[in-house]
Amino acid sequence: MARMLKLSLSVSLFMCLILSSYAQTCAKYAFSSNRVFRSCSDLPVLNSFLHYNYGSSGKLEIAYRHTRITSSRWVAWAINPTLTGMVGSQALVAYQQTDGSMRVYTSPITQYQTQLREGDLSFDVSELSATHANNEIIVFATLGLSNNGTTLNQVWQEGSLSGNTPQMHATSGANVQSMGTLNLLSGEARTTGGGSSRLRKQKIHGVLNTFGWGILMPIGAIIARYLKVFKSADPAWFYLHSSSQFAAYVVGVAGWGMGLKLGSESPGIQFDAHRTIGIILFCLGTLQVFALLLRPKPDHKYRFYWNIYHHLVGYTVIILSVINIFKGFDILKPERKWKNAYIGVIVALVFNAVMLEAYTWFVVVRRKRSESAGKIPHGVNGANGSEVNGHGVRPQQA
Repeated sequence: MARMLKLSLSVSLFMCLILSSYAQTCAKYAFSSNRVFRSCSDLPVLNSFLHYNYGSSGKLEIAYRHTRITSSRWVAWAINPTLTGMVGSQALVAYQQTDGSMRVYTSPITQYQTQLREGDLSFDVSELSATHANNEIIVFATLGLSNNGTTLNQVWQEGSLSGNTPQMHATSGANVQSMGTLNLLSGEARTTGGGSSRLRKQKIHGVLNTFGWGILMPIGAIIARYLKVFKSADPAWFYLHSSSQFAAYVVGVAGWGMGLKLGSESPGIQFDAHRTIGIILFCLGTLQVFALLLRPKPDHKYRFYWNIYHHLVGYTVIILSVINIFKGFDILKPERKWKNAYIGVIVALVFNAVMLEAYTWFVVVRRKRSESAGKIPHGVNGANGSEVNGHGVRPQQA
């Protein structure tokens, strides 16, 4: 019993140590350089903390800490004097170079997909330095903010390095939520909500396109391909096919429109291949809808060519839809289970299509054999017990 008690206490102590290490707060941090900051703020995302001293003269002395960061990544903290997003922000950038030395500099952000080029900021910056130890980068600086008030729009970020060159940060998850306001007097930091709102729109965009273009559209094609073989399904298969394709088009266009909205709200962030395929899908899908209105009658001389066009465009839309959905997964980077779920849907649709293809070929071949047998005239090879011999002469009856 005593051993069990000791073991329980040891496990509890171990768990407390682990939890405390993951639940860091800026107030408990002590700088190795014996520097003291009177105020601090635990930033909501990206394992970041801001320590600062703010005086009546407008001088802001800061120490921006970014924890759990490797030497192959850069970090940045910025103030945006006019807006709440990235564009227009005045950044302090730091990273460890390939030779092991720290590089820290100022960078005004004028556009998205920037490589964080060095440049002067709109306010004075002095005593700029950075350290990297124990997977933690700390940026120190003193800023002259005499005309910026006591509430700041702040942005903080991290991204990968290619050699000694910063690359574009991720455009999903915490990387689009790392912005907000900071009250220098109270120390309260709030996110603007724009990042989470954008992420929610991205998810809706992905769900609509996946369900419309990537699921309903192939189901509609399967209905048309395999149900029309059965005479008893005519004309029900046509109405099912049309309804499914029209619903796929409506849902897909809604997702496409949300994608355009996301693009207009994020100038400079552009995924060219994903965007181009999306535009092609919209154009081809629209052509298919109008093609239904111009469909010739089955006995019309142009019906053969219309069928070729309709099938070619339809299968092209399905193939491009699946490709673009996987490109969307690569951009949004959702939990693996969602991508696996869609792969499962595609595998199920392909499996059913293969089985139905084999069965319909069996039905068609059997039907043709039956029709061929029905066309053979009765009595040709025998009538009233008499036959025509090899010379074409009917023998005399006895």
